[in-house]
Amino acid sequence: MPTKTKPVAFDASAFLSPDAFKSLFANPFVGFADAGDLSKKNLEAVVAAATAAAKGAEALGAQAFAFSKAQVEHQTAAVQSLASARTMQDVIELQTAYAKTAAERATAEAAKATETLTSAVQDAFRPLTERLAASFEKLQPTG
Repeated sequence: MPTKTKPVAFDASAFLSPDAFKSLFANPFVGFADAGDLSKKNLEAVVAAATAAAKGAEALGAQAFAFSKAQVEHQTAAVQSLASARTMQDVIELQTAYAKTAAERATAEAAKATETLTSAVQDAFRPLTERLAASFEKLQPTG
C-alpha cells in the first residue's frame, strides 16, 4: 500500500534572497501604473495617427480641387480656341494638342497625388510604429 506524503507548503523565501523577496511584494501596483502609462501613450499615438491621416486627406482633397479647377480652365481655353478655328485641319490640330496636354497633365497629377498619398500614409503610421517598437522594447528581457 502506497504511503501518503504530506503536502509541502511553498516557501518563496527559500528561493529568493531576503531583499529580492521584499522587493517582490514592496509595490504590487507598479505593473498597473506601467499598464496605465502604456495605454495612455498608445491612445496618444492613435490620436496622432488619426490627425496625420486627416491632414493627409485634407491635402489630397485640396490638391484634387486645384487640379479640377485648372482642368476646367484648360478645357475652357481649348473650347475657345476650337471655336476660333477656321478649317477642319485647325480643329484636328487643336484637338490633338488639347488631348496630348490633358493626358500629360493627368499623368503628372496622378504622380503628385501618389506622392501626397504615400507621404500621408507614412505620416499616419509613424506614431503607431513608434509605439509598437517601444512596446517590443519593454517586452525584451533585460540582462
